[in-house]
Order: sequence, then structure tokens, then C-alpha cells
Amino acid sequence: MYKHEKVSIIRETGEREDAVAPIVISASRSTDIPAFHLDWFFNRLKKGYCAWVNPFNQKTSYVSFQNTRVIVFWSKNPIALIDQLKELSSRNINCYIQFTLNDYSAEGFEPNIPALNHRVDTFKRLVDILGVGSVIWRYDPVIITDRLSIEDHLERIEKIGRELKSYCEKLVFSFADIAGYRKVQHNLNQSGIKYVDFIQESMVKFSDNLSQLNKNMGFELATCGEQIDLSVHGITKNRCIDPLLMARLFKNDERLMSWLGYSDMFGTPESFPKDPGQRAVCGCVLSKDIGAYNTCGHGCVYCYANWTPALGKIGCERAKLVSGHETIV
Repeated sequence: MYKHEKVSIIRETGEREDAVAPIVISASRSTDIPAFHLDWFFNRLKKGYCAWVNPFNQKTSYVSFQNTRVIVFWSKNPIALIDQLKELSSRNINCYIQFTLNDYSAEGFEPNIPALNHRVDTFKRLVDILGVGSVIWRYDPVIITDRLSIEDHLERIEKIGRELKSYCEKLVFSFADIAGYRKVQHNLNQSGIKYVDFIQESMVKFSDNLSQLNKNMGFELATCGEQIDLSVHGITKNRCIDPLLMARLFKNDERLMSWLGYSDMFGTPESFPKDPGQRAVCGCVLSKDIGAYNTCGHGCVYCYANWTPALGKIGCERAKLVSGHETIV
């Protein structure tokens, strides 16, 4: 349990290769597949496998979809996914969506995404198809600057929360970790953005006020990848690749339930080991991410997955030209 099965695949070139056949696919922490690479993804799904290039050593490995039971999509603009959900259903593959829904319209921090009202509408349409709980709201990351305060964020969260109250169970957030990413610091400085690093005091202030605000919204609150313990404010540490959510949403999938250790339906959180490929504070269980850095076209100024917004745009356009390839790029 909790290891990717090893299988053998035949590539389109006719070559035989070893591959991993994960139960859970993450699509993707490294780029926005629903917004920019959905044709590539469904093409590879039909082919039965894809290739993945390790960003650290550039080594190519192969991922088979033969065992895939769940796909976790990550996106800021997953509207194109709506027309493809029937394809997933026809293949008997489950999915849920991590939907990053921020409001940085005034600041222009996310220049290439639709207006907020359109994204809220997309959220609701996805929930109408998949059901409440299948789309998780991420307000991520929270950035404070000389012109953007904690109070501003809380007002924006309240505004979005009012819209999503009947469509959403959970709000996941994280604090911008600018100091931890040198390239993010560079990009913000190049854009003339005078950011303010979060410290424990400001994290607690934000969390306490959000908790008070949430009394009228009723969401489950959770942080993503944060070391700070905010449980006194009713805020948990999130598992974005979440076995408990999968067990609730897809309880009739016997293969998935067996893999998760729910064969007798008495699994406990302690029985779910974290994904060893993620950060130490990450609680996600094992999955295989199939994305590629420097291929997202949103142009977000705070992005850690693109070296620069311009490079991300170039990589995204190049990927569209080669969407029939085994890898995104």
C-alpha cells in the first residue's frame, strides 16, 4: 500500500519502457493544466500514459494511467474542464478540484485570468456537476503590501464567501512565503511591489479575524503548507491530496477504498502516510504530479512555478504547439 505500482508500457514509438501506475494523479502543482494544457492531458489519457521530466535532474520517466482512480486538478481558471468531465466519467475516473479563487483585480497580480465574477460562476457550475465538497476554495497566497492590508483581504474573502456559501465546504489559504523563493522576491521587486513579509504576529492577526468572520460563512478553514499551529483559531492543517475527502466522495470505488486502507471502512488519519516528495509540513498522501514548471500563462507576479511571468508565457505557448507530445513541453 502507498507505493506506485510499476508496470511496462509500449510508447507510441514502439519502445517498451518501465512506468509507474499511480492511483492518484495530481494535475498539477507545477502548472495550470485545466487552463492551458487540457487538450494535452486528455490526449495523453487516451494514449494511456504520459512522460514527466524531473525539473531537478531533467530525467524523463513515464506515468501510466491504467490504475488511475482519482485526478486532483489545480487551477485558477478551470472553465474548460466543464466540457471534459463527461470524458472522465466515461472512463470511470473520479476527480475533485483545488480552485484558487483570489481577488487581486485592483493590484493586477494575476493579469491573465478572467474577472472575479466569471471565476465565481465557473466555481458554481463545477459544483452543480460534481457536487458540494468536490471543489475546494483556495485563497492562496495571501500577500500584504504597503497598499494591501490584512483588512483588505478579509473584506474580499467575505465578498467571495457570500457568493460561495451554498457551494463550498472548505476554504484553504496560505501566507505568501516570499523570503523562501528568491525568484519570487526578484519578480515582485521588478514589478515595484513593496511587499511585507508575514511574521507570526500578522499570521495570528489574520487567522483570528478570519475565524471571527467565518462564523457567518461556516466554512472549514485550513492552511496549506504552513508550520504555524492555528488550531486555537479553529484552523487545521490541510491535506490537499486528501484521503478522507476521497473516502467520502468516492466511497463506492472499491479499488480506491482498498488502496486507501478502507477495506473495512475503519481507516484512521494515522494510517495515511504523507507523500515523501512534498515539503515536510505537507500532509498530502501519495500521488504523482504530471506538470512542468515554466508552462503557465497566467503571469501571476508571485508565482513560484515560473522563473518569470514572461518565461511562463513563452513556455505555455510552446507547449500548445506541441500538445501531441508525451510531455507538456
